[in-house]
Amino acid sequence: DNPNEGMIDTVLHVNGEGLQYLNYKGGGSAIPASHATIDAKMHFLYQEGRVVYKHAVTDMVTSSREVMERNGLTTADIDWFVPHQANLRIIEAVGEHLGIDPAKVMVNIQLRGNTSAATIPICLDEKKSQLKKGDKIILTAFGAGFTWGASYIVWAI
Repeated sequence: DNPNEGMIDTVLHVNGEGLQYLNYKGGGSAIPASHATIDAKMHFLYQEGRVVYKHAVTDMVTSSREVMERNGLTTADIDWFVPHQANLRIIEAVGEHLGIDPAKVMVNIQLRGNTSAATIPICLDEKKSQLKKGDKIILTAFGAGFTWGASYIVWAI
């Protein structure tokens, strides 16, 4: 009920030109699953690591800055930073580029790996004992296609 708690702001972006660098080659309606697609290993995530790394870091940094600037926040105002848990190198690089104290960056990838769209909710749930009402949190993610964004939330519990 408090407009100063919960989800405050979100920025979302998409650039379909990234599809060739991070995707699934088979499955869905375009190339339905079959013995041939399974034998060809088309149902595994494909990515070009260097291209994905560069875009993930740049885009997560840019969207985090964008949502912070829109809300008059600096890194000093942020209590927690929760990035998509895809790759520890990406997480560390994004935090460094933003100038966020590593102690404020929530990380659980070493325990869970990349759980895709569930990485941020799982990380928040596992670290909830560290959160307190009123904490200012930036969430950021990057995904296939390319898609990316960031949210600013104020912990309400």
